Amino acid sequence: MSATVELPVSAEVAFRYLCDPRNRPEWQSSLRSVDVPADEEPHLGQTWRETTTVGLRPHLATTELTPFRLWAEQGRWRGVSATLALHFTDVVGGCRVRAEGEVSGRGPWAAAAVSARLLASQAVAADLRRAGRILAGDG
Repeated sequence: MSATVELPVSAEVAFRYLCDPRNRPEWQSSLRSVDVPADEEPHLGQTWRETTTVGLRPHLATTELTPFRLWAEQGRWRGVSATLALHFTDVVGGCRVRAEGEVSGRGPWAAAAVSARLLASQAVAADLRRAGRILAGDG
């Protein structure tokens, strides 16, 4: 899975917003809520649990954190695992965010992982564009 979008804010602003799990339900269409302490700042090794719109509750962790350049996570739910890395680059008028990820499944979860992979690039791009609108105040 890969997607690249340009956002109307700096890489620093986009990074600070996108790497904070508490913000994810605002911009990620598949999420209903995120369980992370309200006062916990994003950090390498941070863990949290999400509740998706279809009721799945994966566990996630921040696996890479290079301020304003790279943020990555790994998630697991039953037989499915996924990774996502966001790469941030300042460009004229804002920043470019390149998302790369992988979804895999074992046993009976393999088919679900294939379906998720087929939809992931478009969904991630749409979610990142939504984040850009929120950050620009066009919510």
